[in-house]
Amino acid sequence: MPIPDYQTVMLPLLTFASDGAEHPFREAVDRLADEFNLNDDERAELLPSGTAHVFGSRVGWARSYLKQAGLLESPKRGVLRITAEGQAFLAKKPIRIDNNLLNQYESFRAFRTRSKEPGDDSKALQVESTFEQTPEDAMAEAYQRVRKNLETELLEQVRMASPTFFERLVVDLIVAMGYGGSRQDAGRAIGRSGDGGIDGIIKEDQLGLDVIYLQAKRWENTVGRPEIQKFAGALQGQRANKGIFITTSNYSRDALDYVNVIATKIILIDGDMLTALMVDHNVAVTRTGMYELKKIDTDYFEGE
Repeated sequence: MPIPDYQTVMLPLLTFASDGAEHPFREAVDRLADEFNLNDDERAELLPSGTAHVFGSRVGWARSYLKQAGLLESPKRGVLRITAEGQAFLAKKPIRIDNNLLNQYESFRAFRTRSKEPGDDSKALQVESTFEQTPEDAMAEAYQRVRKNLETELLEQVRMASPTFFERLVVDLIVAMGYGGSRQDAGRAIGRSGDGGIDGIIKEDQLGLDVIYLQAKRWENTVGRPEIQKFAGALQGQRANKGIFITTSNYSRDALDYVNVIATKIILIDGDMLTALMVDHNVAVTRTGMYELKKIDTDYFEGE
């Protein structure tokens, strides 16, 4: 099942704490992950920042909002416990807890009011909308939207570029990813071979302990299995066991299936993956701004 949003997590979290005992937050996350039948991939899924797990973040915000309403408390760091108000609330046997329901509590209404800027209705509406998601989810969604647009525009630019420019782009990307040795080495190696479907030979590391053979196609049409077979044959002719095939288009299902059954290791990079790697390694893109997220340093309060 998909990872539940933080409001869906609220009632199960409060119910989990209904025994009145003190529970480590990590225990709550694990127990709820079991309750929602999350698989290993869903439990391990990270936010785009890579600093926290999606599900753990959502449980954390559910805990935070329940605390703002006075239904949960933290008697000590990393621990949660239900309050008397929380017990009384569960006695009413609610079928769901969400932000609209929590609005009945004055402390929660005050919390939401503090999040708004008086006199600015547009910002107030924006703040209200973020309560449908955790702040991390809202930022992650906005980031993914901006990034997808960037990658789409980037691919259009790459497809319109000259073959010489595309060759230089491939060199820049490979070096940025840590392959090819120096840029000068990679530049000499790519575009010079042209031997039986091989466009270049690059170093796998700066010392050149191993090499990788490369084929790059600035195409619009789908790359099929015959092209990949030709490349694989060229690799065998060189007694090579590693290759990278890069295209600005995509690959047929037959081509994708073929590389999974041959002994030679061939990595297929299509247009979408190409632009994603360019963004990841800052090739042909520039930073326009950076937003720094901060959280409380709980270690600072140790010994208080």
